[in-house]
Amino acid sequence: MMENGFIPPHGNYRELLSYQKTEVIYDLTCHFCQRFLSKGDRTIDQVIQAARSGKQNIAEGSKASGTSKEMEIKLINVARASLEELLLDYEDFLRVRDFPKWDKNSQEASYVRNLGKKSDTTYSTYRGFCETRPSEVVANIAICLIHQANYLLDKQIRSLEQDFIEKGGIRERMTQARLHQRRNNLNMKSEE
Repeated sequence: MMENGFIPPHGNYRELLSYQKTEVIYDLTCHFCQRFLSKGDRTIDQVIQAARSGKQNIAEGSKASGTSKEMEIKLINVARASLEELLLDYEDFLRVRDFPKWDKNSQEASYVRNLGKKSDTTYSTYRGFCETRPSEVVANIAICLIHQANYLLDKQIRSLEQDFIEKGGIRERMTQARLHQRRNNLNMKSEE
């Protein structure tokens, strides 16, 4: 039983590495669109919305987690799906322009991965590259970051699943809280 009721602490999404990574992806995507896509291109709205959805659904899932593990898992899955859509958009950008996609073991991809391992990674970490390098480099940086975020979200989903299996959801906690209260009431009556 939780000390202060049956709703566990929740909503601390800004401390989640997955959220931090998707915030970088969102910022990078906004700058990418401003630099490399033509105004009026429908792709702009789509990629920005996919990047935004990845970030916002993590926040929303985290806030909903106190009362609905099911909703949290669904929203984290929506975030994951949105990032997969965004990944395809960046891969399409490279493919249709005959730009190379970095191999995951390339020196460039390794460098980007290592930058992202720092705990205080923000868009500023990548700004110098994203605002000075050509579009194919920036798209490849975005792809590396999306792979990192997807890895984190996959781990998060597995962890949420395991947590639910072990601890249950709010209905179980509500029932336990009510039973605990009834036992306390009966104990108090028997002591009278």
